[in-house]
Amino acid sequence: MQQDNRDIRYLAEHLLHTGVGGLGERERHALMRISKRLQATRTDTSLPDDGVTLGERLADRVAEFGGSWTFIGIFTAVLISWTIINTGILGTRAFDPYPYVFLNLILSMLAAIQAPIIMMSQNRQAARDRMTMIRDFEVNLKSEASIDGLHKRIDHLTWQILSDLDQLKRLQRTLPPHPDDTPPPGTRKNPDGTV
Repeated sequence: MQQDNRDIRYLAEHLLHTGVGGLGERERHALMRISKRLQATRTDTSLPDDGVTLGERLADRVAEFGGSWTFIGIFTAVLISWTIINTGILGTRAFDPYPYVFLNLILSMLAAIQAPIIMMSQNRQAARDRMTMIRDFEVNLKSEASIDGLHKRIDHLTWQILSDLDQLKRLQRTLPPHPDDTPPPGTRKNPDGTV
């Protein structure tokens, strides 16, 4: 945390003294996003699962079970059993004869209750996804800044190495030739000085 504060303080002082004229387009864009507070800042690292109420946990469980093959299998078995009992076994004494009006009423009530519960669970999942997306965006911004810093360091080192090599070449030209560098007797030199 102290290192972050020092880095932020250094950045602020640097920008105050040098301005933003020397910054690239990406850096200016990132500063604009920060200045407009489009980048969310949080100190916690947990997704919004803390303080979940009993109703929210129940909604998650109902949505999880309602979208499973177990639910589909049980539901299919109940519907088939209902039709077999009321049509085949009970016949004329059926408590819910063929158009199955009572079954339709039960299914409608089940759908009316289950739909809002699933929507509650989906809303909570959407909120968790938004938080994850914001975190990913923040990580991407940090990674981009780190990669940009590494590129600048590599460029600096490359120029430094090239400068050192240039100095070595100049120094080598000023030194007298080494006795071992003389060609053996009988070899002719080309006009450009090569053997």
